[in-house]
Amino acid sequence: MPRTTLFRHLLQQRHLTTYEAFSAQFELSAAKLAELDGDQRLASLQVSSRQFDRWLGGELRGLPRPDACRVLEYMLGRPVSELFSVPGGRDDARTTQTPPSCPPPRDPGDSPLEIVARAHHLTASNADDATLALLGSSLETVTARYEQDGPHALRPETRSLRRLAHILLDGRQPPRVRQELFRLAARASGLLGYMAVNTGDFALAEAYCTEALDLSRAIDDRDTELWASGTLSFGLYYAGRYGEADACAAAAVEQAPSSAQSIRLLVNGRARALAKTGDRRASEHAIGQALDLSDGHDVPVGLTSCISFDPYGRARTLANAVTAHLALHDTAQVLSDAERIDDLVEHSDSSWTRALVRLDVSTALLRQRTPDLDHAMTLGQEALRLCGGSPIRSVWQRANELYEQARPWRKYPAVGQYGDELRAWSSQPAALAMSSRSRAV
Repeated sequence: MPRTTLFRHLLQQRHLTTYEAFSAQFELSAAKLAELDGDQRLASLQVSSRQFDRWLGGELRGLPRPDACRVLEYMLGRPVSELFSVPGGRDDARTTQTPPSCPPPRDPGDSPLEIVARAHHLTASNADDATLALLGSSLETVTARYEQDGPHALRPETRSLRRLAHILLDGRQPPRVRQELFRLAARASGLLGYMAVNTGDFALAEAYCTEALDLSRAIDDRDTELWASGTLSFGLYYAGRYGEADACAAAAVEQAPSSAQSIRLLVNGRARALAKTGDRRASEHAIGQALDLSDGHDVPVGLTSCISFDPYGRARTLANAVTAHLALHDTAQVLSDAERIDDLVEHSDSSWTRALVRLDVSTALLRQRTPDLDHAMTLGQEALRLCGGSPIRSVWQRANELYEQARPWRKYPAVGQYGDELRAWSSQPAALAMSSRSRAV
């Protein structure tokens, strides 16, 4: 008498009562499994008509082959030993015992297809290495071109790079790729924050720098975090918020006092802000710390780019020290430090730095016991011409401060000529925008 099995009942319940229907379904499942888990044997799995008739009729001698067991268990969601057992457990040991080569019973909730598909989904990425490399090299190009092209020309491109990074972050990436996207997005935001300072939009600068800090902290990218803190301090300084600028830089230095990024935080952030508040001792101490830190790191001797993510070079550090000494009214020190870096500054690609050093020196010349008006105003005019059609906030601010310093000599011809050139230079749309933002602040 034919033996009735669970397998036979399941086939009847699913209306797979013909060999053709069952075989088609069986081969389809086998092919899917072979494609996803790499078991190529399943792709050619066949069931003979005679074997199928025996299964359907309950005339089974031994369990199916291991590969067939695997597919049947997946299709019907039951262990194969259960599928081919006689109700009541009276089947003999030969037919009810699972062969050692057959897979152990699987929980009906487990699906090889689902497991493999889920793993593929979790490790999939919408950003490959080529995309990351393109984003990174594009940001490096922005920093390399910045002092030649200026913020107005490069801001649209940098915004596009930030937008692309954010679009990619809205998708799915494995941890390594996602971390790199966070780093690139943080740097794009930081660059936009620096550009906003140079155009005098301090509220926007603070927002971008805060975003850069949040993104870099999320992945524990200390270098980018310190750089973003320095840029935030830089913006607070030019907004006239000197106490906040110093506090911001000091907090960052405390996190990593021996980092090369702390050179910039000390001299560009702390020393200049402290000098503006009149704290001579603390300002001079910050300058000394920055120079000592430069000696301890392999920093370039020359003038590094103002917007670079690399550490400050020694000449860049001294140029910032000149500005701090000017605020402290250390005229002799200003002229001495400026002379030390004059050759490096003059042979640099940074027209803005050459302009800023000239403006600091010209202000110092007016503060001498015997003011050198002609030399001071000549340097002032050279500074305006160096910037040409790319005015930035720092040059605009110091150029106007120089004219204020020369107020007692307004009737002197050289001062009048400088005033005329300053008014013409300040009539450019970019300079007018900075002037209007300054009044709003």
